[in-house]
Amino acid sequence: MIADLHIHTRCSRDSLMDPARVVHVARTRGLAGIAVTDHDTIRGGILAREANRDKDFQVVVGAEIKTEYGDVLGLFLEQEIVTRKFDDVVGEIHAQGGLAVLAHPYRRYPSPERLAGRVDLIEGFNSRSRRQTNALSMTLGRISGKGTVGGSDAHVYAEIGRGVTVCAGEEIEEALRAGRTAGGGRESNYYLVHGLSCSIERLKGLAGGDNGRR
Repeated sequence: MIADLHIHTRCSRDSLMDPARVVHVARTRGLAGIAVTDHDTIRGGILAREANRDKDFQVVVGAEIKTEYGDVLGLFLEQEIVTRKFDDVVGEIHAQGGLAVLAHPYRRYPSPERLAGRVDLIEGFNSRSRRQTNALSMTLGRISGKGTVGGSDAHVYAEIGRGVTVCAGEEIEEALRAGRTAGGGRESNYYLVHGLSCSIERLKGLAGGDNGRR
């Protein structure tokens, strides 16, 4: 079973993707599931889950929360995460029965090795990260004894499925909780996709949008 566990929608400040179309695109690319992890909100994940009509396709509701150290992905959420302190974010995720993932560890974290033991999973592959940092992330997963996941970090449709999590077994959640997963995929052109995201964020700011959360 293959899933893309890091996708943004119009509910993020730097994406215009429609949650329902994200589901459609992911299905047409052969994925068994996705996690919608918009910046600081679960709204996009809820909209994508509501739009999904395929019982064989799973939408995981998540969010990417910015903390003082870096970003944490929360998976299997039902309520918004309100705090922004690293340990408190992880605590809120766990209080909902969710899983906490150290997102792209070597992109922002000052010392990811010290934080790895405080989360459930490591994002070993992110298609928006460089090959060298993905290799470091995969190594971090091994030395910390954590399962690794992969995601595209998609902000535009072309990116969906470039980064994936391979799950052993029939259920994504079961595999994640058991640590029977591996991340992999193809790196994107960082400067191109990051530039697109920045342009979208500027356009939405000029338009005075609400990040599509309605």
